[in-house]
Amino acid sequence: MRRHNRTEVSEFFFQGFSSFQEHQITLFVVFLALYIFTLAGNVIIVIIIRIDSHLHTPMYFFLSMLSTSETLYSLVIIPQMLSSLVSRDMSISLAGCATQMFFFVTFAINNCFLLTAMGYDRYVAICNPLRYTVIMNRKVCALLIWVAFSIGLIVAVTQVTSVFRLPFCGVEVAHFFCDIRPVMKLSCIDTTINEILTLIISVLVLLVPMGLVFISYVLIISTILKIASAEGRQKAFATCASHLTVVIVHYGCAAIAYLKPKSENTRDQDQLISVTYTVITPLLNPVVYSLRNKEVKDALLRVFGKKQP
Repeated sequence: MRRHNRTEVSEFFFQGFSSFQEHQITLFVVFLALYIFTLAGNVIIVIIIRIDSHLHTPMYFFLSMLSTSETLYSLVIIPQMLSSLVSRDMSISLAGCATQMFFFVTFAINNCFLLTAMGYDRYVAICNPLRYTVIMNRKVCALLIWVAFSIGLIVAVTQVTSVFRLPFCGVEVAHFFCDIRPVMKLSCIDTTINEILTLIISVLVLLVPMGLVFISYVLIISTILKIASAEGRQKAFATCASHLTVVIVHYGCAAIAYLKPKSENTRDQDQLISVTYTVITPLLNPVVYSLRNKEVKDALLRVFGKKQP
């Protein structure tokens, strides 16, 4: 078995999108445009929810927290990715890599559990409407936010500590950021225990919230179907449609990336999956909630209407 002193490896180098060498400028322009839309969309949602009193409800409180988390999540990954597309310097220090992985894991898991909290909020709103304001009070909302962020922090500390205790021999990360598995592959020793730990954590932080959201929507749909009027059913389902769309794409991409068995997938296929959950998913949140949500669209019109002379 190869032995290597970890201190001899002081930095890593991203392979990035090297297999798309002739298209890197095109990729840079496309990803930069998506990144700008993502930042602008999420920031606008947070500001609109903050200043429009009609949106001062638990549902939009959770949405503003999700938009904030998505913004920070994209800041951790995309600037580094954009830099690697136009710069020859694709290096990152071990400390920088560990920091990026820590914040990536923290916000990714925080997003998963925020979506779960939003699912619970929709369940209470539709299945227990008369007790909604009592159940979803400020203390409960704050507690759900705290639990989501705490789980993200605990998992991030666990993952980063386990990965960066490994001795590293390789220096080329077959990715465009410091994701867990590509960095583990650079170790000199067998990483089976680390891979099992990563799989267990992935199952817990993906399947558990997915299961909770699924149960919420089974109860929600059964309640909606009992509503007498077609208009009432349509209105009730409309309040859930945006959240359900984001949930399906978010959990779907994450599950494909972290729960799929080891396969012969090419690096390009893995990168395509990664681009989906690091670039597309954060953009999906403001797009879906602004285009499909009447209350957000009305709030936008009210805010911009006030600014008109």
